[in-house]
Order: sequence, then C-alpha cells, then structure tokens
Amino acid sequence: MAPSSPASIPRITALDFDANRRHRRHSRESGRHSRESGRRTFGDEDFDFMGEVAQEIIERDRRKMRREVVRVLSFVCAVLCCLCAGSITSFSLYGARFLTDLHYTQYRVNAVSIVAELAMYLPVPLYGYLCDRYSPPPLALLSTFLFGFGYLLAAYTYKSGPPADATRDTQHGWPFSVMILAFIGIGSGTSCMYLSAVATCAKNFATAKYRGFMLAVPIAAFGLSGMWESQVGAHLLYQKLPDGRKGEVDVFKYFVFLAGTLVGVGLLGTLGLRIVDEEELIEHGVENLERSGLLDESEFFRESPDPTPAPRTYGTIGESGSGTATPSDDNFSEDFDLSESQLLKKREQEGRLRKKKWWLLNHATHAFLTDHTMWLLAAGFLLLTGPGEAYINNLGTIIPTLTPENYFDLTSPPAGHASTHVSIIALASTIARLFTGTLSDLFAPPSVPDNPPSTRVSFSRLVLLLPSAFLLFLAFVNLALPFFTAQHPSLFLLSSTLVGLGYGASFSLVPIIISVVWGAENFATNWGVVALMPAGGAAAWSIVYSVAYSRAADGEDGECRGYACFGTWAIGCSASVAVAIVLWSFAWKLWKQRNVVV
Repeated sequence: MAPSSPASIPRITALDFDANRRHRRHSRESGRHSRESGRRTFGDEDFDFMGEVAQEIIERDRRKMRREVVRVLSFVCAVLCCLCAGSITSFSLYGARFLTDLHYTQYRVNAVSIVAELAMYLPVPLYGYLCDRYSPPPLALLSTFLFGFGYLLAAYTYKSGPPADATRDTQHGWPFSVMILAFIGIGSGTSCMYLSAVATCAKNFATAKYRGFMLAVPIAAFGLSGMWESQVGAHLLYQKLPDGRKGEVDVFKYFVFLAGTLVGVGLLGTLGLRIVDEEELIEHGVENLERSGLLDESEFFRESPDPTPAPRTYGTIGESGSGTATPSDDNFSEDFDLSESQLLKKREQEGRLRKKKWWLLNHATHAFLTDHTMWLLAAGFLLLTGPGEAYINNLGTIIPTLTPENYFDLTSPPAGHASTHVSIIALASTIARLFTGTLSDLFAPPSVPDNPPSTRVSFSRLVLLLPSAFLLFLAFVNLALPFFTAQHPSLFLLSSTLVGLGYGASFSLVPIIISVVWGAENFATNWGVVALMPAGGAAAWSIVYSVAYSRAADGEDGECRGYACFGTWAIGCSASVAVAIVLWSFAWKLWKQRNVVV
C-alpha cells in the first residue's frame, strides 16, 4: 500500500492493484447489466403503477357508463309501462255498453267504476311501502298477474251475457259479482304498474337538474294511455253494423287486447325497472336530516336492539350493498379479489347501510304523516281529483243526456262521441303535465339560495298548481250553469278540455311537490298516501251522480235526458274544487312561514 498522510483524503490508486491481474470482463459486463436491469426494473414498476391507475380510471368510467345506460333504459321502461297502465281511464268507452248489452242499471255501472277506483287507490300506500323497501320489479310483476286476470275475466263475463237477475231468458250470463271481481284486479294492477314506474323515475333522477320534467314524462304517458287505447278500440276493434258500417267498440276483443298488451308490458317492467345509486340517495336523505337538526347522530349510530330486524336484502341494495344495477358477476369477481378481513368489513358496511335505509324510511314516513301541511295538500287533492275521476267515468252516460229525443243521427251526437272526449282529456292532460313539469324545472326557486343571488326569474310551483285547479273549476261551472252546456251540447267538449288540463296538471305537480318538500328516498310511500285520497272523492261523487241520474230518469227504460241528470252533481263538484283551491292556498302560506322552498 502507498503511504498516505492522515490529513489527506484516502483514495485508491492504480498502484494498489496488480498490473498483471486478469481483467474480469464478465464481472464488469455483469455489473453494467445489473445496473441497467435495475433501472429497467424501476421503470417497469413505475409503468405498472401508472397502468393500474389508468385501468382503475377506465373501470370507474365503465361502471359509470353502465349505470347511466341502466338509468336511461329504466326510464324508457317506466314510460312504456305508464303508456299502457292507464287503461281504466277508457272506461267511458264501454261503460254505456254495460247498460245496453248486459242490462246493468246505472247503479251497477257506477258500482263497477267505483270498485275499480277503490281498488286502484286504497292499496297504494301498501304498494308504495313495498316499492320503497323491496324495489319496483316485484310490483311490476304483480301488475302483470292482476291485469291478465282482471281483463280476461271481464272479457268472458261480458261475453256470457246479462246476469240472471237482469234478464228473463233461461240462458243467462255470469253473476254481476264476477265483473266486480274482475275490475278489482284491473284497478289494483293499474296502481302497481303506475307506482313502480313513477317511483323508479323519481329516485333515479332525484338530484337531476330537470327532475320535474323526468317525473312529468311518465305521469303524462299515463294520461296518454287512455287516449291511444280508446282509439284502438274505437277504430280497430269495432263491431260491424248489418249495412257494413263501423259500429261501436267490440268490448270482448277490446278486453282481450288490453290483457295481452298489459301482460307484455308488465313483464318488460319486471326486467327493466332498476334504481341506480340508491345508497347515495339514502346518504343524501340522512345528510338533509342532519342539516335540519332533526337527526341526532347518536340516535342512529348508538347500537341498540332493533325490534324490527332489517331483512337480508332490500330495495336494489343487495348483498353487495350497492344501489347500482351492477351484474352479479362483477360483484362476485370483486368479492373474489378481497381478503377475508375485507369481506367481513364489506358485509358489515352492507348491514349498516341496510339498517340505515330502514331507519331513514321509517323516520321519513313518520315525519310525513305528522306534517300538517301534508294533510292540507292531501285533502285538496281529494276534493279536486274526486270530481275529475267521476267526470271521466261518467261522461259516457252524460253524452246521451245531451242528445235530444228527436235526434236521429245517432252516429254523430251533438255532444260528441265518448272516444272523442276520452282522447281530448288524455291529450290535454298530457300537454298540461309536460308543460307544468318543464316550467317547474325552469322557474322553481332553488332549494339552496344562490350566492351571489341569481337574477333569473323564479316562482313557486303553487303558482302553477292553483291556476290548474281553477281550470277544473271552470269545467264544472260550464256544466253547472243551465244556459251553457245544457242548451248548447257542443260546449261539452270545452268541459272535457278544461278537465284534461286542470286534472292533468294537478296530477303532475302534486307528486313533484311531494318529492321536493319531503324528499325522494321515501317517495313511493309518501305519494301512495296522498294518492289514496282520490278514492273517497271519486266514490262519493260517482254515487251522487248515479243518484241524481236515477231520480231524473224515466221509469220505463231508465234513460235520462236534460240538465236534471247532471246539474246538481256539477254544482257540487264546482264547490268541491273551490274548497281544494282554498286548502292549497293555506298550505302554501304555512310553507312560506316555515321557509320551505316549494
């Protein structure tokens, strides 16, 4: 070794090595290769990490795209379901045929329509409860069985002829009670299919910018269903007169057509109605309760025995805990990649989420039922829709009362055909529902005040609801005043137009208001409670009409003509709608006092 001073920096020189040693070329190349390999290994790891990030982003976008596709397809299925579900609104197309072909009295015809109304409205709270907790598809499947059973039974009951107590012939048809049973199934199927479709749209678009329009479209489609179905019955499924001309609807063929159509659409709804991202909706509902001060954190998160244990699965949140409509294969592959501890943690989160949903829905139901403004809204809805339903069900028998006895052209009555009125009501209702739903999105005040304040024009949804109710009021005034429709039967078309506009707009705005004021997470239950109300109103005003009609009818053939057949009923309906306007105005005042954005 060469000597070196302690102060110098130690270094190795060439003299420290044997000049005659063999160079280890392999070692140098190996070292260089090792260093290069090390650099490449680090680059590969970096590349793999970035690749994993990119793959996760792609997978996240793929899941998001799949959710949006499911959301759109569910919306399309919901619109198709509603486009067929309102078949009961075409009752006036064949209601008069029950009088002539089955020899039913006006009491019995009204009994059939009333039973259908009660079956359509009374179970709605139960159906809404099931829809919120177990998802819409089971409800759509139930509607398939109810519609198929109801319309096929009604078809063959009609084909069998008059019942024994309505004819003197030795051969008679099935009892009147069988027709009642058939329309119980039809009414229940209507509410099942309608509620499952509307609830799907309300939840899937709860946070969308145009949620009012997305909710108004299926509701409008429901009103449109009566129009196209009645037109099919009147122009395609008609009876031929002896001279070859087109007669009235063939009721048997019409019922069979409705049975097949609604069974097919019900199966489509069973497969296509899905709620997307329901867990986010639940979290949003809990956050709203926290901000409002109604929710104490310890109230839910404190572990306490639950008297009603949460079910294994609920809604669209299955064992994966996801409210998205994700295929089970993806959930299985995700679970397969998790460790045992991660699986346990995931299942614990799923159980907690299920528990949270049931707690939130129960709390929301209690808050809704104890809110005084809800009962004002529901009472007004009862007083408004009852007369509207009674009008739609009985216009088929009002038309003959406006036809003079010496009027011989029965193919063109002065008040118009029943199918024409049904189409006018359906078309006007559809336009009103879409129009008011769109306006409620464009001009409704924001739920959270803008900062800085926005300069756009905004007004409450009640500004649209109250004038809509006034249009319905004018429709009945047109019938109630003896010098209008009674003297000029063609004005009956004006009443049908006003009924369609006012009735349709109210049926669109009331569920929108419910989803805005009380949230969308419990929408099916809340809307089911309010939708129960028209049952009483429709039954009451249909009974009033049948009593007035029967008292004014001739004793021989039971037919009635003139203002006395409907005048008293129309006056009462006008007063009922006026009271509804007052109740809604009072509810609006209370919402203003509580700073509730409507």
